[in-house]
Amino acid sequence: MQQVALSTAYFPPLQYISKFLAGSVTIEAHESYRKQSYRNRCKIHAANGPMALTVPVAKWHGERMPIAEVQIDYDKPWQNNHLKSIESAYKNSPFYDYYIDDFMPFFENRYERLFDYNQQILEVILKTLGIKPSIAYTTDFDKTIEGKADLRYSISPKESQQQPDPYFTPVEYYQVFADRHGFTPNLSILDLLFNEGPMAKSILEQSIKKGE
Repeated sequence: MQQVALSTAYFPPLQYISKFLAGSVTIEAHESYRKQSYRNRCKIHAANGPMALTVPVAKWHGERMPIAEVQIDYDKPWQNNHLKSIESAYKNSPFYDYYIDDFMPFFENRYERLFDYNQQILEVILKTLGIKPSIAYTTDFDKTIEGKADLRYSISPKESQQQPDPYFTPVEYYQVFADRHGFTPNLSILDLLFNEGPMAKSILEQSIKKGE
């Protein structure tokens, strides 16, 4: 699999996490922050269907803010709200109790910068999955990245920005509310972990093989 460039992401979708299984990943550390993206948003599967959880960021003066400098806003109790939403969605899933303690610090402790917060979450996710990838970070910003598949902007919650990915095809797995809404692909990695537990890595590997 070719080398990949990704943005930072909050509890990323399966497509994003699948890129760490093969090849090497470069994470963009010098772009300008983009609203309404996975940089501060994830999607879970709640009782009424897909739900977006958004990390609020502090306002800044000027048009552009470097991603590494974006600060998290704690004026509202978003951490508690996110945790309650996740618990409500997955408390009856097979592996919720097994994994939730690994992620509790991210809802109990305060983190100043979004980028650092996301990267610490990613470290726990990869460790939980048993994935040991090669990860690098950009040293400056380039509009184009040579020699890598540039997915910094195409892995997006917005359909208008999504692009075909020949290296990822969603594989169906057990979901708590599938009987109500059918299978929902490419949700947050939390959905796969809580529903499939130790099989999560194997399901990600299958999604790559089908994509190839």
